[in-house]
Amino acid sequence: MTTRRSFMLTSGAALLAGLAYRATMAAPAAAWEVTRTDTEWRAQLTAAQYEVLRKHGTERPFSSALYKEHRAGKFFCAGCQNPLFSSKNKFDSGTGWPSFWKPLDRGVLTSRTTSLGLYGVEVQCRRCGSHLGDVFDDGPEPTGLRYCIDGVALNFVPGEA
Repeated sequence: MTTRRSFMLTSGAALLAGLAYRATMAAPAAAWEVTRTDTEWRAQLTAAQYEVLRKHGTERPFSSALYKEHRAGKFFCAGCQNPLFSSKNKFDSGTGWPSFWKPLDRGVLTSRTTSLGLYGVEVQCRRCGSHLGDVFDDGPEPTGLRYCIDGVALNFVPGEA
């Protein structure tokens, strides 16, 4: 007999696997356009940026000023300045991290992960491979996706979105 817990775990894993299947898969590290040594990354990034971008960390929810950023503009990778998201596609998810329903073309790649033994979909910068956050299937239409991005992984430039 299937318990509710096992049904929910199985359904959630299948849902995330399907999301990963339709996502653009990440390139191998050797294929990144922008590469740096670990020493170069440490010199360029703040300690918080390094922890998120290079070590796959996560900032505390509601700690980023970009969570409440509502001006028109674009969000760029803090590691290589690749344009990632437009403010036109940002929404308030209530989660504590900047959230977007769609990335810019050629902005990000996604890959399936098993962090902490759970299945998920990681979001990486297409140019440098930096970890940006995760994508979930509980976002608004038209995509139904929520790109949940660490604010320290982003630089915001106000202007044309």
